[in-house]
Amino acid sequence: MDKGKQITGAAREELARGMKKQYENGLSIRAIAEAHGRSYGFVHRVLTEADTPLRSRGGDRPYRRLEKAGRSQG
Repeated sequence: MDKGKQITGAAREELARGMKKQYENGLSIRAIAEAHGRSYGFVHRVLTEADTPLRSRGGDRPYRRLEKAGRSQG
């Protein structure tokens, strides 16, 4: 796909399926955007349109800051 080109219809649905699969396999929105030559906002919007549950900021480890500070979670 050409950068900046509008993607609609079946092509957008196919792209959304691929991006959703990549995201569910652990890639970040930024990594997907870079791989497809698209912006973060475009990928975020496509994932949202595809009803993809988005991860919170910071990845899969919500207690990372506590661990770095030498504190336990409980």
